[in-house]
Amino acid sequence: MKCILAFVIAVGILLTTCNAACFNQQPDGNQEGCLYKGKMHRLGSKFRTKDCMRCTCAMDGSMECCDISGRPVAYDEARCEVLFNKKTCMYRVVEKKDHSKECEHSMVG
Repeated sequence: MKCILAFVIAVGILLTTCNAACFNQQPDGNQEGCLYKGKMHRLGSKFRTKDCMRCTCAMDGSMECCDISGRPVAYDEARCEVLFNKKTCMYRVVEKKDHSKECEHSMVG
């Protein structure tokens, strides 16, 4: 029972912090689509960016983008380092001396 409660609390915290890594952009008068870093995206579309954002271009031209990768925290910075894979948008926290060994950590965002 304690495990279920801990899981529910963890999911609640995750959902709360996930939304904190988002931004909204209001329409700029160009209703052809949404402009993100020089590229136009059609109205009603969803897209993933090279910098690991998941964006939605609404039919009114507004856009919401959210970071899809959490950030590692609470790890031993003297012993461990963070590696980021741009293709998968995933972080790994590994020992500096042996990248095959994972380090304990928490994630936010």
